[in-house]
Amino acid sequence: MLIKEVESFIEEDLGYDDVSCTIVPDKPAEAIIFTKEDCTVAGIKEAESIFFYLGIQAETTLKDGDCLKEEEIIFRLKGGAVSILRAERLALNFLGHLSGIATLTRACVDTVRQYSETTRVACTRKTTPGIRKFEKLAVAAGGGDTHRFNLSDSVMIKDNHVKLMGIEAAIEAAKKTSFTRKIEVEVESAEHAVLAAELGVDIIMLDNMQPEAIQKTLKTLSGKGLRNSVIVEASGGISQENLEGYAKTGVDVISMGSLIHKSRWIDMSLEIIK
Repeated sequence: MLIKEVESFIEEDLGYDDVSCTIVPDKPAEAIIFTKEDCTVAGIKEAESIFFYLGIQAETTLKDGDCLKEEEIIFRLKGGAVSILRAERLALNFLGHLSGIATLTRACVDTVRQYSETTRVACTRKTTPGIRKFEKLAVAAGGGDTHRFNLSDSVMIKDNHVKLMGIEAAIEAAKKTSFTRKIEVEVESAEHAVLAAELGVDIIMLDNMQPEAIQKTLKTLSGKGLRNSVIVEASGGISQENLEGYAKTGVDVISMGSLIHKSRWIDMSLEIIK
């Protein structure tokens, strides 16, 4: 986390002053942060950045992606009492939110691994404004793929691009961008999937297709000798509850906005011990 990011987050939480801490003696103190439930932890480096900025000594043996049991200690802290109290909620917010994302991602990856060793579970750009970087890194901590961090990472031709210029013209225009950028096309039918593959795109996104339709599309691509020439991604309306059906299809990537926007915060706590 950059210093300017830490300062921005602290300023948001601190406001003009922490009026609650005016009643607390600023003496040396020790504290622990622990999880109240099993989880895949994430947000370790973000919390460390907050503690470092506020002059708090933070000790941990953990790294993002480690699996924790209920009551397991994440950090041992030493520093001024006021500084620890000021860091408390901000650090817990990052740890709880990001660990929730990592935990859900891990569960989804484990589900997919029952049917495929190679299918990737990816997130999307459906993220919280201002903290996308941290949320996507939490997905990676849970064993998922970050997909595009931003619009400059690759060319993605979606339905609105196609409505504006047609799928063939859009693909031909995309090919004129940098050779370093992969081209992905969103399609909603087997016919358009075949057309996109024949036009040489790198990735085909099957958008809002049910598992049965996805399997038929993959069979059609295979029948035309196109299946191995493209990466096939399933996306749209996929959640932990219906993931199994998509995992059985044999697609290369399953992208899920729900990894972030449907994740549940992990319950964690900071306790002064001395």
